Amino acid sequence: MIGVIDGHNDLAWASREKRGYRVDGLDGHLDGFHTDIPRLRAGGVTAQFWSLWVDPVLQGAEQVTATLEQIDFVHRLVAAYPRDFVFARTAHDVREATASARIGCLMGAEGGDQIDGSLATLRSYARMGVRYMTLTWSQTTPWADSATDIPRHGGLSGFGQQVVAEMNRIGMVVDLAHVAPTTMRDALDCSALPVMVSHSCASALSNHPRNVPDDVISRIGSDGGVVMVAFVRGFVSQDARDWYGDGKQDPAPAVTASQVADHMDHIREVAGIEAVGIGADFDGTDTVPDDLPDVSHYQELLDELSRRGWSYADLEAAAHGNVLRVLEANDDAHRAFLAGDAPEPPRTALVPRVDANDRPESH
Repeated sequence: MIGVIDGHNDLAWASREKRGYRVDGLDGHLDGFHTDIPRLRAGGVTAQFWSLWVDPVLQGAEQVTATLEQIDFVHRLVAAYPRDFVFARTAHDVREATASARIGCLMGAEGGDQIDGSLATLRSYARMGVRYMTLTWSQTTPWADSATDIPRHGGLSGFGQQVVAEMNRIGMVVDLAHVAPTTMRDALDCSALPVMVSHSCASALSNHPRNVPDDVISRIGSDGGVVMVAFVRGFVSQDARDWYGDGKQDPAPAVTASQVADHMDHIREVAGIEAVGIGADFDGTDTVPDDLPDVSHYQELLDELSRRGWSYADLEAAAHGNVLRVLEANDDAHRAFLAGDAPEPPRTALVPRVDANDRPESH
């Protein structure tokens, strides 16, 4: 069995919605979820990036609070199952987790609005162990354009560029899932460290706006990054994308592991085997492929790739090696930040909201 590091799983928010953030019961089959410990074990998962996502109905400080609740959920999850889970920050931690036959638990924040325009909040998340941040979710933020909203900045604003620079400084991986192609290109121009796409597919095979165009895939590969393929039906299949877009009532078209493998093949052709990864989006979507219904089925996808001629080394790279390399490339900066050895942060700490002339004389 080949170990899998998945880039994106929304168990934290799903647990908020369905179970009030309870962590009990994950050692058995958890009805209504894609994820529990027995199925993670069956799927060969050796580490998981738990997504910290916040519904945009929450605004400002409410976004920060909900993010903190999910960080707390992940830490409580690890504490509740010490034989199965161990908290991980770095690639070294993940390797140690694998050696101890436990699942390394990493965290990634899914949306730049979750810092509420504050680099101090970003740094605070990093201190708590958050190792990537998606620059937007589905809405354009005050500093970055989303793939699924009206653009306002032509990519990244000046403050958005500062966010990317600060993420590099503190060793938080820049995640380009959900962002507009213009934002992807701006972030690649700004970032001095390899980036990731935690859960998207290739635009060439399905024109969903959440997918990644070939020129960006190529640049990510050239810069040492990784594109982690999602299992969302409309991302994977153009037929499914069209079906959902048209609101049809007839049965939805079948979507299979073979089509997910097509995206992995395509990314490999465009950017090389080093650019391929897996970020399924389990418990963050109800629309998974028919034969990849939950976290116990990663090995079937790897078997499909093997039948296509992928070597064992190729499969290991895509399943875990590539994302570990990207994490490790950001680890030195993260360690330096935690140790207080990183360069001083930029002077601008907040996204500009008011003009200095509008401020009261006293406060």
